[in-house]
Amino acid sequence: MHGSPFSADELAAQALAGGGPRGHGIQDFMSEQSRHFFGQLPYLFVAAIDAGGWPLATLLSGRPGFLRAPDPTILRIDAVPDAADPAAISLVPDRLIGVLGIDLSTRRRNRVNGRIVDRDAVGITVAVSQSFGNCPQYIQRRALDGSEIGRSSAAIPAESFGHLDEAAQSAILAADTFFVASRSRSADDADQSAAHGASHSAGLGADISHRGGRPGFVRIDGDVLTIPDFRGNRYFNTLGNLIGEPRASLLFVDFQTGDLLQLQGHAEIEWNAAAAEQITGAERLWRFHVTRGWRRKAASPLRWSFVDYSRTTTATGLWH
Repeated sequence: MHGSPFSADELAAQALAGGGPRGHGIQDFMSEQSRHFFGQLPYLFVAAIDAGGWPLATLLSGRPGFLRAPDPTILRIDAVPDAADPAAISLVPDRLIGVLGIDLSTRRRNRVNGRIVDRDAVGITVAVSQSFGNCPQYIQRRALDGSEIGRSSAAIPAESFGHLDEAAQSAILAADTFFVASRSRSADDADQSAAHGASHSAGLGADISHRGGRPGFVRIDGDVLTIPDFRGNRYFNTLGNLIGEPRASLLFVDFQTGDLLQLQGHAEIEWNAAAAEQITGAERLWRFHVTRGWRRKAASPLRWSFVDYSRTTTATGLWH
């Protein structure tokens, strides 16, 4: 990639955090390793962007091989969301998309960001703009029940809500993992990147990333979630996006039942290190103000069993 692979907002987040990565592996094409890795996966986490610019996180699945990269700049996803998925109408041509390939059994993960160039009855074609690997930190190991791979999800309508009810709060409090979808500020603001040393196209797009911790690491105060930001790769893709575009989406997966909890809301970042002292291991906090959500029972056909926590997860604490 020419120039910095980071947007102005990502560079600003790195500066606020006291420094960015020593190096980076962000490319504008998929490496051979990444193409092979995606081809082995039976599931994929996706950031869709709706017509109003809101991110929405979701989960797609299929038999291994449903993800393939016929060349380094194209990712083909042979799966489409079911009609009950609120993200279904947003995964259409010319929309931004972020995808996270993660193998929970090995803690390997790779990300691809790009733009949808085609959608047909059986899948989605993505033009790749960014591809990079991530470290295995905070990923809890889980074993996938192989008998469920390739099955269709249950056709149960989504239950929408405007406030976190008791069931939603219970799902969040029990979670040791969630996924966050975000997007950079609009292309109309891209010219600001040049003033911060970023290339014109750097970081412009959708993104989805993983967050992990001990159950209870997401604090709930009414419709506000407070989330610790533990030390990671220092790319600050998510927090950088949230600086310029605070709208985001969270996805909580019940790995035993296949239930999905999809939330949309606005995020704000607390850079004060003293605030992060409320939970061991955090470097800063961010808050997510829930605007709306959807509960989808047995929306994923896949089932996982818990194996163990990541060593980095066990080094973190719970709220004081």
